[in-house]
Amino acid sequence: MDRILYTAMSGAKQSMDQQSVVSHNLANVDTAGFRAQLHAMRAVPVQGEAALATRTSVVASTPGSDFTPGPMTTTGRELDVALEGNAWIAVQAPDGGEAYTRRGDLQVDGDGLLMIAGRPVIGEGGPIIVPLGSSVSVGADGTLSAIGPGEDPDALVDVGRLKLVTPDESLLRGEDGLFRPAPGPEGDVAALPADENARVASGALEGSNVSAIEAMVSMIDVARRYEMQMKVIGTADENAQRANHLLSIQG
Repeated sequence: MDRILYTAMSGAKQSMDQQSVVSHNLANVDTAGFRAQLHAMRAVPVQGEAALATRTSVVASTPGSDFTPGPMTTTGRELDVALEGNAWIAVQAPDGGEAYTRRGDLQVDGDGLLMIAGRPVIGEGGPIIVPLGSSVSVGADGTLSAIGPGEDPDALVDVGRLKLVTPDESLLRGEDGLFRPAPGPEGDVAALPADENARVASGALEGSNVSAIEAMVSMIDVARRYEMQMKVIGTADENAQRANHLLSIQG
């Protein structure tokens, strides 16, 4: 009887984990530059003393992210940038290190610090600070130019340049939603060098590559599989109760 229970429990547990991944993707269907998280399951036979495998459990894994480009939308906002090709913007991670994102909706906080989703944007010499109250524009190479209110166009000055990188291999998503290169042999994560040839399109944003329809269909499918596993557990419990009843009668 335990074979049925443990097999069904394994499937239900992994279905719940998959549902959380699908829900996370669906919640970010409108997040600029978001990359959908992938989820996979594989069957793993349970090892034991028996000559033949008597049961099979399920193991879930997140093999990575879907790096398919999202749709481009023209916004007309000067601080919105869409990254071209496989370029990424460098930002300061919560631990003080460097991480990367495809999100391009730049913001300026009350201290003039350039931010993306609450994280400081990294330039050639560290976080970028722009003059408060100035009008900021972004060039194709990531150069930021600012002009004060009421000043002539000749007063336009460069205030920094976005650090744009183009990784040679796929990046890994962290718990904070930011991406980083794979750790080295000693577990350290090295910062990627700036790519002088990387380009951005100003006044546009790259949308999420999550399909709302596909995510909804996947959510329904996972919910039905979870319900099926719970029905198996319920059936196993009923069979155990009937077996106990028959044994009590014979006793």
